Amino acid sequence: MSAKIIERASGLLDRRHFLRSSGQSVLSASAVALLVGCESMAAKSSSTTDTSGDVDILNVALGLEWEAIGAYQIGAESGLLEPAVLSVAVLFQSHHKEHADALVATIRQFGGSPVDPKSQAEYAEDLDVASIRNGTDVLRLAARLEKGAANAYLGVIPAFQDPSLAQVSARLAADETMHWTALASALGQPLPANALTFGA
Repeated sequence: MSAKIIERASGLLDRRHFLRSSGQSVLSASAVALLVGCESMAAKSSSTTDTSGDVDILNVALGLEWEAIGAYQIGAESGLLEPAVLSVAVLFQSHHKEHADALVATIRQFGGSPVDPKSQAEYAEDLDVASIRNGTDVLRLAARLEKGAANAYLGVIPAFQDPSLAQVSARLAADETMHWTALASALGQPLPANALTFGA
């Protein structure tokens, strides 16, 4: 499986890259099982799967989840979002917080040290917040991040031998796609004209 690295405006590694890790390494079955809270599946998988390198990969994932949380916080505090849109942004941020909590727990389960979030000022610089002028700009930023997340989770599905783990990844992708769809609708964007838009 070849690596497809999409350069993000922030210059950070994209989510697909952390899952594929230059096309050579993906999250082990046990890591994904722990990530979604299924310790019995994790125990079964870890007996037959090499988990080396998972902590580093998960920490990159955690860093990106921190970034998403930071981005939504910046949007919430910007004063640029209408109340109804703000409530949805806060809801989506809560989903990313749950993802981050799961990643922290998984990294610790593997004996690693979770990376800390950056400061809001650092995220503001990374995401070029100075260029944001209105609520539409906020939504465009969020939509770009959410689409990257959906593509990442879809991109890892072919790596799994266990169908249940592929299903977990698909469910995560569905959440991120739901986020993107709501944001695209708020932006007045049409539905994709072609099939198979995500995960390509």
